[in-house]
Amino acid sequence: MRILHLTLLAACAFAADIVDPKDCTEFPCLIFNDEFDFLDHDVWEHEVTMSGGGNFEFQAYVNNRSISYIKDSSLVIKPALVSEWKGEDFLTSGNMNLWGMNGRGDVCTGNAFWGCDRTGTPTNLINPILSARLRTLTDSAFKYGRIEVRSKMPRGDWLWPAIWMLPRNWPYGLWPASGEIDIVESRGNDVYGELGNEYGGTTLHWGPFWPHNRYDLTHVEYKAAQTSFADEYHVWRVDWTKDKLEAFLDDELVMSVDPVTNFWDFGEFGDNIDNIWRSGEKMAPFDQKFYIILNLAVGGTGGFFPDDIPGSNKPWSNTSPTAFLDFWNARDDWLPTWKQGETSISEKAALFIDYIKVWKMESPEQ
Repeated sequence: MRILHLTLLAACAFAADIVDPKDCTEFPCLIFNDEFDFLDHDVWEHEVTMSGGGNFEFQAYVNNRSISYIKDSSLVIKPALVSEWKGEDFLTSGNMNLWGMNGRGDVCTGNAFWGCDRTGTPTNLINPILSARLRTLTDSAFKYGRIEVRSKMPRGDWLWPAIWMLPRNWPYGLWPASGEIDIVESRGNDVYGELGNEYGGTTLHWGPFWPHNRYDLTHVEYKAAQTSFADEYHVWRVDWTKDKLEAFLDDELVMSVDPVTNFWDFGEFGDNIDNIWRSGEKMAPFDQKFYIILNLAVGGTGGFFPDDIPGSNKPWSNTSPTAFLDFWNARDDWLPTWKQGETSISEKAALFIDYIKVWKMESPEQ
């Protein structure tokens, strides 16, 4: 029998939906474990928004079991077409209002960039794709430890899967001042230079403010050892301590980050900007509790899909004022890569997550 999430293991004890590492008496101590025998809405919250994460991505995130669901003890996030739900005319003239009224799972979670209410026009379409983004409740956030995720990436042009973490309280200020931990991001394209589904990346985002984001010092891209990340499951792991952060793919070290003194010196920000992390620990801004996010995005104009990849046939430009329309008009090119020979969008275009586990690795409480 599979062990359900937040179980009582070893000497750990905590309430059904609250993780308290202080109750651990032996280490390593498993403090979070979801093997997705069912979708536990007391642990996972669906984000509801069209905001596109600041990248003007092409999907709207919704809470619906045809898009995010459990199959064979895996969480599945499979994209859908808005036109199949609302009709194609809706994209150019309809109104999508996500404000809701009934609380968590229904109320819009992100109003930035017109994320809660949009009306389509012939040149400024409603988000043409539906997908899902789930996050753990903030009570499940943790500071330092080991997180392990077993997952299979989606196959399909312009799909953007991500398993990542954000700070619970943003104590050092808005993004990227309080940090971001990207456990893995990938792209669904079979052919996209060295940026297709054979490749993945792990990244830390950090800096006093945008655009002083020094992710370039804490980013790695890697290739699947044998086949694409969309062909089989792989295990991503992050070991995060008060001194360093290490990332692993199938138990192989792919990135090690030790700021030596602190991230301010590591980023060489100098004396002309106030050190916003001066009151923190060595790993600041990564010295606070983070929560887990799982999502499948599509496209966007933020640069994750660059314009200059030879032979990519990318149907929109990152500077185009009609990127949604450009993408949708090219559906005869990309939609077959989502269907994979099936009559509708295939589960091969879905993000599969087999399990997520978090351990507290040592005592005293860090």
